[in-house]
Amino acid sequence: MENGSLDKRVFECEDSKMLSCEERIRILKQVASGVSYLHHGWESKVLHRDIKASNVLLDEQMNARLGDFGLAWIHNRDNANDPTRVVGTVGYLAPEVVKNGKVSTQTDVFSYGVLILEVICGRRPIEEGKPFLVDWLLELLRRGELVSGVDPRFRANGEIDEERVEQMIRLGLLCAHPDASVRPTMRQVVKFFEEKTEIDEPEDDESMHILKKMKERDFVRFSFDLLVSFFWSGKVKDILGF
Repeated sequence: MENGSLDKRVFECEDSKMLSCEERIRILKQVASGVSYLHHGWESKVLHRDIKASNVLLDEQMNARLGDFGLAWIHNRDNANDPTRVVGTVGYLAPEVVKNGKVSTQTDVFSYGVLILEVICGRRPIEEGKPFLVDWLLELLRRGELVSGVDPRFRANGEIDEERVEQMIRLGLLCAHPDASVRPTMRQVVKFFEEKTEIDEPEDDESMHILKKMKERDFVRFSFDLLVSFFWSGKVKDILGF
């Protein structure tokens, strides 16, 4: 691809070539659409199993293409557990994959959530001498300082919509929820990006309820209790065994 991989344009480029906040959000939306197509656009669900910034390729117009399908897997009820080995990249693996090898569309959602967080924050999931990215953001959320987690270069360039970037981080944290049943589907994530008001998901669907609440203007402090207290029995780093 003409512009290489997403990680190069987030972590390894001159400031003059750095992707803007809006460009990053647009790319994340395109990736969401691609993953949703894999999950919902085929008769059988296709799992990518290695969603990360280095596997997102950018064309001449900075449009995203999800690459490296070497670990992709057709998922059905008869093969919900891969009996061979745990595959993927450390830092992007859902807890259920590490614990028992169980894979599903929701394990891709977890990886996508981590992708959102690293792209918006300009920080890799695991960096030597620093807390795990999700742990760090949860602590910022607890202190009411979530916006301080965004890539500092956005602020230096004077281009930051605090409400928008906080919303993106919260979406990433929801997708990276350790309980697979609480994560939204990729179809729900795409609809969230498209800001559709009518969503054909059950009203009692917990993740859909949270996504809707995130869009309410008066819901500035996105329920810390909903996002953290009832499901984090331990830090993500501890759950994953890092």
